[in-house]
Amino acid sequence: MIGWPALDWAILAVSFFNTVLVLWLGFTVLLNAERRSWSIVLPGGGLLLAAGFLFAHAAIFAQGLTSVGASMTFWWRVGWVLVVALPFTWYAIILWYGGYWDGPRGPLSRRHRPWLVISMLLALGLIGLLLFANPFPTYTQVALLEMADTPTILGVPLLGLDYPLYIMLCIALSLDVLARPAPPGHALGDEARRRARPWLVATSLGLLLVSGLVAWVLVWVMANARQRVTTGAYLEMARAVAGFDLAIDGLIGGSILLLGQAIVSYEIFTGRALPRGGLRRQWRSIIVLAAAYAAVVAGILTLQAPPVYGLLLATLLVVLAYALLNRQAYRERQRAMAHLRPFVSSQHLYERLAQAGQVDVADSFQALCSDVLGAQTAYLAALGPLASLVEAGLSYPEGKPLPGAVLSALAAGLTAPGDICLPLEPERAGGALWAAPLWSERGLIGALLLGPRRDGGLYTQEEIEVARAAAERLLDVLASTEMARRLMALQRRGLAESEVADRRTRRVLHDDILPQLHTAILELSASMGASEVVTALAELHGRVADLLRAMPAPPAPALAELGLAGALRQALEAERGRSFDDVVWEADPQAECAAQELPARTAE
Repeated sequence: MIGWPALDWAILAVSFFNTVLVLWLGFTVLLNAERRSWSIVLPGGGLLLAAGFLFAHAAIFAQGLTSVGASMTFWWRVGWVLVVALPFTWYAIILWYGGYWDGPRGPLSRRHRPWLVISMLLALGLIGLLLFANPFPTYTQVALLEMADTPTILGVPLLGLDYPLYIMLCIALSLDVLARPAPPGHALGDEARRRARPWLVATSLGLLLVSGLVAWVLVWVMANARQRVTTGAYLEMARAVAGFDLAIDGLIGGSILLLGQAIVSYEIFTGRALPRGGLRRQWRSIIVLAAAYAAVVAGILTLQAPPVYGLLLATLLVVLAYALLNRQAYRERQRAMAHLRPFVSSQHLYERLAQAGQVDVADSFQALCSDVLGAQTAYLAALGPLASLVEAGLSYPEGKPLPGAVLSALAAGLTAPGDICLPLEPERAGGALWAAPLWSERGLIGALLLGPRRDGGLYTQEEIEVARAAAERLLDVLASTEMARRLMALQRRGLAESEVADRRTRRVLHDDILPQLHTAILELSASMGASEVVTALAELHGRVADLLRAMPAPPAPALAELGLAGALRQALEAERGRSFDDVVWEADPQAECAAQELPARTAE
């Protein structure tokens, strides 16, 4: 610190703010990666290296620019080693992002292989010089303005000349990778890369500006050190350096915010195909927490208050942040349950089947597309074994025809569960950009086609997972309903055919066979000597009559006239009225109304 409270507080606050954000980003990339590999460790480790540099910067400034000692020398050396390593690390991260190590050798690999070797050798050489050759003054020499032992060229330290060239080379190579990356490795990679590229370009330019400003300040300090030896000139130089330090910290903070936006919005360093909405909300929360924490801690250090006050205030902030995080998680859960309620509630399948109606899931699909996904266009179609049961799919907005050619191509091309989403041509797919295959234990059962979002953003991983689960359930409901409807239709047809056959048999027996048997018995009875035949025919007549009485009675005519409730009441009074003094009928009016609406075959 330099003795100006406002400037000291601002520098410390911005430094702590940057440190918290970079630490959060580094741990988030490492802990939320889709798979553990060196390609994930590279960006996460690079962010943690940046956090180490910010640690060193905060430690140096908090102790005072004029302080000297072993601690300041240690942080000075560590800070410069990290400063030299970070440009090459950023270049390596951008190479990974651009697909340098993902696939076979292509134009990107051929173009950057020699430059990668050159930049790596430069980084190792500069780090070696820092560790063993003293190409740059120690912090004690800088604080005391003693530069005699430092090797220089035209009065400028050796590292002060090499470092700007090295960092400009790394940033220029990074911008070239961003301008011409390799083809993406997954379907959504190209879209995420396209949208994240402006943020990464802006971050690279910000880092270039930061590095150039740092190099210029160092050269300016070295060039003027021998001329400013008075106490007033020394303090003036210290304040000027502090002002430059605040500007550099501000540029670093802006670069971190730009990089964080690219990471949390498109998850470019975690290896995931889709971003997650929860990560963006957490990013906004950590920005607020970092700002509050940095302001409080910087104020405590600037005022030189007892450390216990800082610990108490930091504890208060941490507890408050955790409480707010729980509140936010509860609200997100409530919001998710509200979105899922149309899909987990009952579809009243039994009631609709009993009424011979169709199960309408169009409202649920409209809610999915409008409220959960915010899509402009969407289609849901059954494929594979469910295609014969769900012939007509669903569309949003309602009434749009399904792109049959695209669905046929999807059914033929998908053989096993793979990508979450597949790209489509909007012209051929009715405005849809992505196809989410729907799978079950029976294989491919359908596809959910999604158009662009109303807000122009990307679909998050949570939204696609919820949409796939809801769409699979809707298809299962439609298929189950159709299967049950067909089975009930077969049962009704069987009952009708059985009833027709019973009536035909009854009529033939009663109207044809029995009269003929009776006539034959009378004719034989009139003749003499046929007693045995008459006896046999009389026995046969009795058995046929018993068969007619044993056959199930046809539906009561009152069922069609009175309905189910009226027929039951009539049957109860007719059968039980003789056995009891009084029979009382009690039924819920709503149940009677529902029973009256049942079709005759269902009521039977």
